[in-house]
Amino acid sequence: MRYVLGVDIGGTNLVVGTVAEDGSELVAAASEPTQSEAGAADVLDRLVGLAERAIAETRRQRPGAEILGVGVGAPGPLDTRLGVVLLTPNLGWVNLPLRQIIRDRLGLPAALDNDANCAVLGEWWVGAARGARNAIGITIGTGIGGGLILNGALYHGASDVAGEIGHTTIDTEGRRCKCGNYGCLEAYASGPNIALRALEEIEAGAVSRLPALVRGDLSMITAQTVYQAAADGDDLALEVVNDTAKFLGVGIGNLLNVFNPEVVVVCGGVTLAGDHLFVPLQREVARRAFKPAVAACRIVPGALEGTAGVYGAAKVFLDQTAASA
Repeated sequence: MRYVLGVDIGGTNLVVGTVAEDGSELVAAASEPTQSEAGAADVLDRLVGLAERAIAETRRQRPGAEILGVGVGAPGPLDTRLGVVLLTPNLGWVNLPLRQIIRDRLGLPAALDNDANCAVLGEWWVGAARGARNAIGITIGTGIGGGLILNGALYHGASDVAGEIGHTTIDTEGRRCKCGNYGCLEAYASGPNIALRALEEIEAGAVSRLPALVRGDLSMITAQTVYQAAADGDDLALEVVNDTAKFLGVGIGNLLNVFNPEVVVVCGGVTLAGDHLFVPLQREVARRAFKPAVAACRIVPGALEGTAGVYGAAKVFLDQTAASA
């Protein structure tokens, strides 16, 4: 059997695994915290170590396995032709020749694409968007990314920045985003900003169980804490999740009117909020998008929890290799 190593570089976690050439299985999946504050060299050293262990484990579990190469998903913007990370607001990388670094360190051919593109491609290949001709994916974690599958192919745009859904503006006078713009969707609905909005309400005097869940250390409030409190019926947490759904609904409604997809896949920890998120989100989309676009589209959570980017990165390698053959 032939395999491709998939590498997903996120602002929170590094995830690797080897994917069968036909997408039928994932072997030796492993992850560890990104710890971007340690610097690019440290992150890359740990990433290479994680990748080497995954390759060795695959060969142990699947004797005779052939590793064709490495697909890497990284935050962007990128230059996929040159294999360079141009800028990562959440990692602090600038003009990093990541594809060449991975190729040299692992001794395998490599391909590079945006991490959100990879997650969406993975969901389209073997996950929740499988079989769709036109699909959009939104990845919600440390930041908000996105990807577009148009006419059965990943769409990059004229300069590799198509799908930067998190940096579409939903409030022209809104919160400042790490990208430098004001009012980006990411500034409201990414994991850290969901937690920040809850924290701001608590500091303004709102009553909530959230402080008790973190034993009074408000700096420990995360988006997951908010989802947990919402599931327990906490009024503030429910309000924050409902507002998050509205922000996402505005963004997705715009996408439906522009691209008219068959499916929108929402990936990431935000899906843990369940119906508290998806019910008001779909209601907001229905308010904002044209009825025929709403009727034609399913809005669903991702099916490949934690591994969509790994599958998609492997698929990127396979597609780029086929295109250059």
